Amino acid sequence: MSAGVAGHEPGPRQRISMAPDTVERDLARLVLTVVELLRQLVERQALRRVDEGGLTEAEEERVGMTLMLLDNRISRLREHFGLAAEDLNIDLGPLGPLLPR
Repeated sequence: MSAGVAGHEPGPRQRISMAPDTVERDLARLVLTVVELLRQLVERQALRRVDEGGLTEAEEERVGMTLMLLDNRISRLREHFGLAAEDLNIDLGPLGPLLPR
């Protein structure tokens, strides 16, 4: 299965392949991509709240620790499935990459 859009062919590294022999890795890639997207969104929201002074020092510490642990777990799962950080940045065709570069 290709994530390509008619008239726009993504490079081979951005395609999501769902072959029987790689389905576990490809599914992990898709799930980790969604988790990484959510992690980045939560991180931006937390930074915005810190900049606005909307968090106590204890809340800042807790959010920072949680985001750091989540990033660590994502990295470990990527290593387990043999995925690079770039593998989680799915090409959305004319919309560009899913994650900021």
